Amino acid sequence: MKTWIKRSLIGLAITTTLIGGLAVAHGHRHGWHRFNEADIAQMKERMVDRIGSKLELDATQKAKLNLLADQLQAQRLALRAGSGEPRAELQSLIAGPAFDRSKASNLLNAKIGADHSPVATGQAVGLVPDPSWALAFDAAGRLLS
Repeated sequence: MKTWIKRSLIGLAITTTLIGGLAVAHGHRHGWHRFNEADIAQMKERMVDRIGSKLELDATQKAKLNLLADQLQAQRLALRAGSGEPRAELQSLIAGPAFDRSKASNLLNAKIGADHSPVATGQAVGLVPDPSWALAFDAAGRLLS
């Protein structure tokens, strides 16, 4: 065979393989879906086990990590609670001729909760609810109890 025919056939085979691979990869995307309680519990258990094994946590530390995961899930559910479509609310804020600060502030306060005090400039925000939960590591990077 002539060289240009070989090159054309090889190029066609590579192109077909790439397009077929992209089509297969795109076909496996199922999109976002809501998890049920069993899926959430299974994912939480897997997360606690994996983090516990990587950090070599003992039983009390795993229990604290489990409690932290429960609190994070409760915060996530509280953030998602409220009115129906958060995207529609944000689009209504941005779509107008001018940005409505009071409506944005009300939306933000509704999401983070009215019981939270506003954060002042330069104020540290604690992400861990209990200071005794702070993790300490030695010079080798191992977790101290």
